[in-house]
Amino acid sequence: MTPDELLRRAIALSAAAIESGNPPFGSLLADAEGNVLAEDHNTSVTDHDITAHPELKLALWASRNLTPEVAAGTTMYTSCQPCGMCGGALERSGLGRVVYAMSGAQVNALKPGGGFLPVPTEGPVLPDEASAVAAAYYKS
Repeated sequence: MTPDELLRRAIALSAAAIESGNPPFGSLLADAEGNVLAEDHNTSVTDHDITAHPELKLALWASRNLTPEVAAGTTMYTSCQPCGMCGGALERSGLGRVVYAMSGAQVNALKPGGGFLPVPTEGPVLPDEASAVAAAYYKS
């Protein structure tokens, strides 16, 4: 399949998500030749799981089913730019690249009231204590 065909498949998966009662997001993972290895759509509502985004589910699938060498040669095609949660998972996944059809800003402009409200955070509060534990892990 061509890159445009793969993106259109991701968009079709986003339509399937809506049909199943979920937000409109779909993704697939393809090898270098454009063969689809796995695909999924958002199931956050029906699974009662705020993490059930297709990008995160495919990153997990890849980590469990592909060698690092194979994963590095893949491309994720997704209907929308990955959110922060999915972006973090993708950074750790070892996948080769991500191609998306619509930006996060574009989808947020379509949502009534815009995107999610930020959660206030504070810190670092105990950096020395936390660093000691983390340093022990990374030095071993």
